[in-house]
Amino acid sequence: MPQLFVTNFNRNFTGVSATAANVVRQQTKNHDMRLVGQALPDCPAPISVAEARRLSRDTGDKPFAIWHVRRNPEMRAAIWARDVLRLPIKTVFTSAAQRWHSAYPRWLISKMNRVIATTPEAAEFVPNLAGVVPHGVDTELYVPAANRAKDWDAQGYGGRFGIASIGRIRPEKGTDRFVAAMIELMQGPNSDGRALVIGKATSEHQGFLNTLKETVNKAGLAKNILFPGEVPAAQMPALMRSLSFVVQLPRYEGYGMVPLEAMASGVPFIATNAGHYEAFSDGGRAGYIVDGSPASVCQHLNRLLDDESTANDLSMHARKFVQTHHAIANEVAGIEAVYEQLWRGD
Repeated sequence: MPQLFVTNFNRNFTGVSATAANVVRQQTKNHDMRLVGQALPDCPAPISVAEARRLSRDTGDKPFAIWHVRRNPEMRAAIWARDVLRLPIKTVFTSAAQRWHSAYPRWLISKMNRVIATTPEAAEFVPNLAGVVPHGVDTELYVPAANRAKDWDAQGYGGRFGIASIGRIRPEKGTDRFVAAMIELMQGPNSDGRALVIGKATSEHQGFLNTLKETVNKAGLAKNILFPGEVPAAQMPALMRSLSFVVQLPRYEGYGMVPLEAMASGVPFIATNAGHYEAFSDGGRAGYIVDGSPASVCQHLNRLLDDESTANDLSMHARKFVQTHHAIANEVAGIEAVYEQLWRGD
């Protein structure tokens, strides 16, 4: 009987979904586990919450099943199963937020049996801390290109090189900062590239997206700065390794997987000091931290575009740094230690 249940209730594929999928793909090798709720790429077919409750009644040789949750509705479902239905389960919650949760999430988190923080900063804002386990990336899925120019040509966007910002399109993610920087870049000496704004704008931020597109059109750069929308998860590794650089300029970020996926693909990043980006940069050996202004972004990009040797050094170091410090195996091992601690009753 399964003794581990991992929940994913969000129909949209978000950063939380991506990190959960990375872990689940590995956990299926070590556990008879079930994904509960919505499907994740290359993961086992999900079961319903009702089926998870039924299966949780028989925990085999373990004293209880573990439900690993990552969102408010998932915490709520787990608390109901444990405290109202009295099922033999215990809960683990992963938190990446580097700020205080609002009152209701704080109450939910306080009811978790164990909490995993993804960074030391996030650990300061949660109770019942079991440990700090940074997110990892699948370094067998995200790999460097054998021929980046060829791979970029295959994407069909044109241009000599590609730069992308990836994530939800909204002010918090700094999409406007990226567009402003790319307008300045494409009006300079390296104007023969393409900049991709990859991601989805919810209805709340559709006006924000429309304004960005209008700004690009007024600058006469509609052929250089493109808005492909959301890219399916299965296509992301091929796109990532075809890029020359990834630029992430959020005003706030809990953790931030995009630079790690880029680094595993041998793609250096430029980012604001948000999430865990400064640690990823390894002191400027794998990427650069900037203030978010167009001038600061373009200063680094223009230098790297004109200095292939330095760009290659960043690329190689980025890949090695991820393999050593942020491989998915490291994250899975850290999570497994928390599970075993719970099952032992520590």
